[in-house]
Amino acid sequence: MWKTVALLFLSNVFMTFAWYGHLSTLRDKPVWIAILLSWGIAFFEYCLMVPANRMGADTLTLGQLKILQEVITLTVFAAFAVLYAGERLTWNYAGAAVCMCGAAWFIFRSR
Repeated sequence: MWKTVALLFLSNVFMTFAWYGHLSTLRDKPVWIAILLSWGIAFFEYCLMVPANRMGADTLTLGQLKILQEVITLTVFAAFAVLYAGERLTWNYAGAAVCMCGAAWFIFRSR
């Protein structure tokens, strides 16, 4: 399970940069450049995400795998927003985190 978590975490780092990194670094470039760069970054996300999902499917249900992914996504995104985009964490992030913890509790409690 920890290999799955590690791969999901790393894939989410790539995903977050692919989806949002261009907003602060390529604003003055044509959108097609951002698309090509994002696709290039997303390739590495998929190289990590697909094996993570295959490994995770051995021990987790599909719902558990998805909620785990979403919790990791929110965690990575919050760090990205603060460290890369210069945003401040607000109560909105805390509220979202509480909701995701609730979702994780509901989906994992049957195990």
